[in-house]
Amino acid sequence: MSEAVHVDLDGRRVADELLQALQPEVNALRASGWGPRLVSISIGATDAVAVYVRNQRRAAEKLGIGFEPRDLPATITVEETLAAIAVLNTDPRITGIIIQRPVPAHLPIKQLQRAIHPLKDVEGMHPASIGNIVYNELDLAPCTALASIELLKRTGLKLPGLEVVVIGHSEIVGKPIAFLLMAEGATVTVCHHLTRSVSMHSRRADAVFVAVGKPRLITAEMIKPGAAVIDIGINRVAGPDGQTVTVGDVDYESCRAVAGWITPVPGGVGPVTVAMLMRNTVTAAHRQKTYYEREFSTSTDHPPFVLSRRLN
Repeated sequence: MSEAVHVDLDGRRVADELLQALQPEVNALRASGWGPRLVSISIGATDAVAVYVRNQRRAAEKLGIGFEPRDLPATITVEETLAAIAVLNTDPRITGIIIQRPVPAHLPIKQLQRAIHPLKDVEGMHPASIGNIVYNELDLAPCTALASIELLKRTGLKLPGLEVVVIGHSEIVGKPIAFLLMAEGATVTVCHHLTRSVSMHSRRADAVFVAVGKPRLITAEMIKPGAAVIDIGINRVAGPDGQTVTVGDVDYESCRAVAGWITPVPGGVGPVTVAMLMRNTVTAAHRQKTYYEREFSTSTDHPPFVLSRRLN
């Protein structure tokens, strides 16, 4: 593999580049009457979710994408939540829907994700969106997985044949990353809590993705010298001064001395995930526009209203 010397992968810079590349598409969609509009559903107020929503709003407004936060009470029932999603599915003004995590324990997140229409599933978590990855149809893949692989691509490493280890096999991050990497031709090993020796696998990898939710789990002796390390973890821990700080699943300081490339936390995968959400929102608007033009090209109705009737 190519040599590199302790390069931090700057997620903020990468995110800015991705957003700039999207601007012409957003402008063209707005000019054609299909301006993207994203609705963010937050259920129960938490500080962490408020930060996510604020970052998403900032990116959307920068591009001229409509952004509408919907705050639902923590006591809302499953039926009431599903009804709210159904209304958004058929609203012709809305081209994308995202449900912010976490949701209250009594709400089954998978059921809520299934309720979002696949054409508006900008988070890429509908079963149809996840299933499409297996067939290398990657238009609306999960945002965090897309962001993580985008950062790996920024290293310049050639993905075909690359030895990659993914530590963590969640449905929203680990598994989608593995499938996306295989679509790129990488050789992928997935480690999880039943793996006998994670370090045995990680030490031979050209690239390591970590998403387990355990602060500083991965240390320098677990990394191959010169490897790319993509840290997806976000953990809040007490710092030396007693103040709460945000750290990843990787022991950043020790691994940085060994890795060829490494993502900081914060400032690594997070900003790129927001940019990928914007890209998925633009893609969803394109898909709905194309769907209309293919299925209803002879209709005299305004495009979104025809689509709305079809989604109902």
